[in-house]
Amino acid sequence: MATAQEFTQLTGFDYMARILVVHHSTQWPLRTTIADHLYCFERHSSHRVLYLNIGVRGLNTVLLRQPFDLIIFHTTFLSQRAWNPETFAETCQRLEPLRRLPVAKAALPQDEFLNTDLLCDFINDFGVQHVFSVMPEREWPNIYHKVDRSRVRIHRVLTGYLEDATLARIEHMRARIQDRPIGIGYRSWHAAYWLGRHGQLKVRVAEMFQEHAPSKGIACDISTRAGDTFFGDSWYEFLLKSRYTIGVEGGASILDRDGTLKRKTEVFLKEKPRASFEETEAQCFPGLDGSAELFAISPRHLEACATSTCQVLIDGEYNGILKAGDHYIALKRDFSNLDDVLESISSDRMRAGICARAYRDIVVSGKYTYLAFVQQVLGAALPASAASDARPTDVLRYRYNKVLEALCRPRFACEQFMLRVLRFLVPKPFRSFLRRMQRLGGR
Repeated sequence: MATAQEFTQLTGFDYMARILVVHHSTQWPLRTTIADHLYCFERHSSHRVLYLNIGVRGLNTVLLRQPFDLIIFHTTFLSQRAWNPETFAETCQRLEPLRRLPVAKAALPQDEFLNTDLLCDFINDFGVQHVFSVMPEREWPNIYHKVDRSRVRIHRVLTGYLEDATLARIEHMRARIQDRPIGIGYRSWHAAYWLGRHGQLKVRVAEMFQEHAPSKGIACDISTRAGDTFFGDSWYEFLLKSRYTIGVEGGASILDRDGTLKRKTEVFLKEKPRASFEETEAQCFPGLDGSAELFAISPRHLEACATSTCQVLIDGEYNGILKAGDHYIALKRDFSNLDDVLESISSDRMRAGICARAYRDIVVSGKYTYLAFVQQVLGAALPASAASDARPTDVLRYRYNKVLEALCRPRFACEQFMLRVLRFLVPKPFRSFLRRMQRLGGR
């Protein structure tokens, strides 16, 4: 067995720790925000990183013979337990060989307001030692009530970060876009009722500004329609053309440990699709709204700082990163100071100072980049003894698996395209089967 120095002399490679990232990506190409989060470990570390898309291919013998120092279960994989719990157990069975490996393991969950019992079971079954949660620390005892906290360390992270390449594109667009003709620019979606009243604030804040801002002479481009969504760089261009944007912390005000509340709500709304939130609450989750504060800053708040778009936000914690008055104009949850906020927007006196401080503290500081995220995760989860027992054959296995990884991407894209075409060609009774195949990643 070679030391790291001997390994370098034998192979010409500087030896690095060996990391496996398990993910589940069912669309190709990936959205930029997902790709940045997924591939940050390869982009921003000096280690040898392999990616296993369990939605496309399974474990192979060469991969299992590749020694690893750390296995990271990515958000895209763990989110299956929230949104596709019926297939999550099956996927975990396919990962059974990884469960038995005696190596360090880390989990990057999100959507921690739904099916958290399944998440706890996974952490226990697979021997995960480090969990990187996006939820406030005070909520961890409720979310991870089945996890042995003496064995598992929980760390707080953000749902997304700033990527250097994205910041460079924003600066390029900024030089081209000289004017900000939009007074208030905002896009959001209609949150499900089972997320609680907090989720409804995204739409409520849009409605309030749509109703009252025009009377102050403020030009608005506000929509909650799915068809008005911006994708890719179009979103950054929209922010660069907006003087202000509005928003609220992401998350939910209800914890649904086993998905029961979600199922009850969906059944009720199927029978009564025009039911109000209050009617749905009374029938499906009476007295539970507000029992949890599962709130977190979202990537769009960081993106607004990067585009120097002044934020008007429902007052909250924002992970302690954004401060009211310094980085955003605070709007009370009951909208009682809406007139004062609209007057501030109309006068435009506060915008320059708030944008400058937000850009300095959030963007220039470098604290909220994917590089900082990778350093936090690997600094906590990667064992100090990693890469101390290097073998020259590791490089051959690594190269083999990198080739498989690269080949899977175009094949996956082709399979997804063919499935979409077939859905329109086959008889209706078979379309549900094809939809299931597409949801499982063409497997």
